[in-house]
Amino acid sequence: MKRFLATFAISLAVATAASAQDVADMSDLEYAHIAYTADNIDIRYAHLALALSENPDIHEFANTMIRDHTAVNAAALGLLDKLGASAQDNAFSQTLNSNAEEIINNLSQLRGAEFDKAYAANELAYHQAVNELVENTMIPNIDNAEVKALFEQGLEIFKAHEGHAEMMVESLN
Repeated sequence: MKRFLATFAISLAVATAASAQDVADMSDLEYAHIAYTADNIDIRYAHLALALSENPDIHEFANTMIRDHTAVNAAALGLLDKLGASAQDNAFSQTLNSNAEEIINNLSQLRGAEFDKAYAANELAYHQAVNELVENTMIPNIDNAEVKALFEQGLEIFKAHEGHAEMMVESLN
């Protein structure tokens, strides 16, 4: 578990350190890709939790992650279609995916309470980092009003996830 948390912290630090200023300079379409990628990663974490955990609270949280992140991605794709635009892949999205692979590999090695604690800690740290990036870097730099509104709505949902993950971490310790 300590190795997992250290790996996660390093992965997250690499992603965010290489990003804050770079992300601030990106376009709305690059932001859309980052958000879509981040949602899909959390959906993958949730499916892993459903497969490996026997804890009903973990299952409830994971199902919430799948439902909410899928809904936000569907809304984002609908907006992009309405705008006649496509999300643009970028180095930050690629770094997120690369780091997620390592985290999933590490989580996959854990079982029982050790998995539950690591999953909950990952969810808390992940939501904290993504919410911080969305709130303080992306939203202030989004040009399109409809895209900005979608990000603001998503942030409200994901801040609730962060609070839920924090309670989960506390209950598992």
